[in-house]
Amino acid sequence: MKNLLVILLVTLCFTACTSSSSDKTAATNKDSASAPAVSLPYKAEYSSDFVPGKPADVATVLNSYKAWQDNDMAALKATYGDSVMMIFPSGFVFNNTLDSMVKDARKFRDSLSKVDLTFVAWLSNHSVDKNEEWVNVWYKEVDTYKTGKVDSAYYEDDNRVKDGKIVWVSSHKQNLKK
Repeated sequence: MKNLLVILLVTLCFTACTSSSSDKTAATNKDSASAPAVSLPYKAEYSSDFVPGKPADVATVLNSYKAWQDNDMAALKATYGDSVMMIFPSGFVFNNTLDSMVKDARKFRDSLSKVDLTFVAWLSNHSVDKNEEWVNVWYKEVDTYKTGKVDSAYYEDDNRVKDGKIVWVSSHKQNLKK
């Protein structure tokens, strides 16, 4: 996983350094459109037709993580829709109202004395054929419990954003070596 993160960061840095103007982006899109079709061995069940998403959706999602880190439940609540579905790495699925989510989040967050988040990357996508907005984030979270226990892991979360609010989250976890 560490190698994958390094490769991802190097690729992102290279892309950021070499694609700084809209002319280059337009040229890249033109080159991609004229590239020969590639035969893929699978068809995506959900979608494979994505274009870059909205920066405002990235801000919404990152603000939710900032609110979690800062233990600011009012700010957290402001980033979510009226109903929320969350799929946790354990397999537990939460599908309920925003108020219920905030109540459960507050209870768990109150068991922590500190949360440290370090973001590796994020990506905003718009599914053209589904007309849905997604923000994917890769980050490291270090939780310090009030008991003194420290737990850390890398996560990749898929956040679906609708009308500027998070409505669906699927979280994937990779434990760190001790």
